[in-house]
Amino acid sequence: MNPQILTKAQPALLPSLETDSPEMDGLARCGFTAEESAALCWLRSWYQSGGSDRMQLVRNFEFLKWLVKMGKLEV
Repeated sequence: MNPQILTKAQPALLPSLETDSPEMDGLARCGFTAEESAALCWLRSWYQSGGSDRMQLVRNFEFLKWLVKMGKLEV
């Protein structure tokens, strides 16, 4: 996922995101950049408001990717 795209799209999609929120400060203390922090806050809000209808498909692909990485499944 490209955080630059998310931060460009976020004002239109999430106008209530505040840059001085405690979450942003906490992420900054953990070493995240402002763009990464904004993307993470946007994603959190997006998933809390329903997220993607393709989430189950993404989980299945992530599981398959994990199986390949662990050598349990050959490509």
